[in-house]
Amino acid sequence: MNKVHVKTGDTVVILSGKDKGKKGKVLQVSPKERKVIIEGLNIATKHVKPRNAQQQGGIVEAEAAMYADKVQVICPKCGKPTRIGHKILDDGSKVRVCKNDGCGEEF
Repeated sequence: MNKVHVKTGDTVVILSGKDKGKKGKVLQVSPKERKVIIEGLNIATKHVKPRNAQQQGGIVEAEAAMYADKVQVICPKCGKPTRIGHKILDDGSKVRVCKNDGCGEEF
């Protein structure tokens, strides 16, 4: 079972690598590979061949996947990077909780 602590649409900060300290929104999550794609970050160049006579080939820049372990979720209330806790509500549903001191925001 492969679970990832981030979801699509979360705002995250990168903890290591060439984009360390930068913030971005998660576009895609791949739990099987434990990787995420973040909007505008971890840009890689890719050489593309033209598929037909009208299409132009060349070098294209695109967001590359990175390991989910290298990112940390930013709490929407306190705005700080945080670890994610889980809390079960009275109706049986499960929500994510900010673990920073004095915050405890559910999201």
